[in-house]
Amino acid sequence: MNWDETGADTGELEDERLVAAGADGEDTAVEAALRPKDLHEFVGQEKVREQLDLVLKAARARGATADHVLLSGAPGLGKTTLSMIIAAEMEAPIRITSGPAIQHAGDLAAILSSLQEGEVLFLDEIHRMSRPAEEMLYMAMEDFRVDVIVGKGPGATAIPLELPPFTLVGATTRAGLLPPPLRDRFGFTGHMEFYAPTELERVIHRSAGLLDVAIDTEGAAEIAGRSRGTPRIANRLLRRVRDYAQVKAEGRIDRDIAAAALRVYEVDARGLDRLDRAVLGALLKLFGGGPVGLSTLAVAVGEERETVEEVAEPFLVREGLLARTPRGRVATPAAWAHLGLVPPQHGAKGQQGLFGA
Repeated sequence: MNWDETGADTGELEDERLVAAGADGEDTAVEAALRPKDLHEFVGQEKVREQLDLVLKAARARGATADHVLLSGAPGLGKTTLSMIIAAEMEAPIRITSGPAIQHAGDLAAILSSLQEGEVLFLDEIHRMSRPAEEMLYMAMEDFRVDVIVGKGPGATAIPLELPPFTLVGATTRAGLLPPPLRDRFGFTGHMEFYAPTELERVIHRSAGLLDVAIDTEGAAEIAGRSRGTPRIANRLLRRVRDYAQVKAEGRIDRDIAAAALRVYEVDARGLDRLDRAVLGALLKLFGGGPVGLSTLAVAVGEERETVEEVAEPFLVREGLLARTPRGRVATPAAWAHLGLVPPQHGAKGQQGLFGA
């Protein structure tokens, strides 16, 4: 379940969206088959791949375990895939867990004490780990040792437990929430960027080959342009377009088939879905482009405030369709153009002052 910082649950709606960056059960199963096995097969993230390749090659040349690695970036960009590639490149087993699953220091101690020498421990959403476990991790990463507390109160005793050398790969969507002492213990930090359309086309062609789907260059470009810069979304859209093509077009995907399929699934040319367009539509049609408060906007689209803020807004802001200002949410000129609407005169003047358009 995906809880935001206010305690509201936005995970259920996010999982229902075709353009959600999070993974559901179907995505997890398919991703396992589509994941690249080594760095040379991994598409995109050129700088991170180049730097990580040097780190791993140097560790192998020394005959040592690789430095601890921190990967940050939005969901769906390949952090889990890179962790598995690190284990494969180091010819080591991998243990996968997540920050929310480690609520007590004892949970972490049990995992660490069972690691083999050289093993890779992948800790997803590391920023959501409990504080006691986090403090235990400091010593484990630096000294390969943990202190197990036996007993309670004044009679409690700390028993040091030596750990075999291991590599921790931490993944986070919010690097700013990691305390500096934890960040500083990672030998390599890589920030995952959103993918360019050309990179997503390569991802789609590779996935189509593995899924035995016939797709041409224009069809791949059409899907890539609606994938929000995220390989996970690109692969999900490819599977839905494949379904449409098998029923309507004898299984072959071209630009027209891809566009027709994604119209059925309500994903437009810029990757906006029903919720995104509802937020923009309310902002433009009901409030003249803003500014309008977030709570008022949420009521207008019939969603919770947190849903609009956490689920819809980030992509709209990144696409330059919506801006957050001290007075409230404001639509940009690009939002009017995207929905094919003409801004009112007073709205146009207000936006000219804000955006210089």
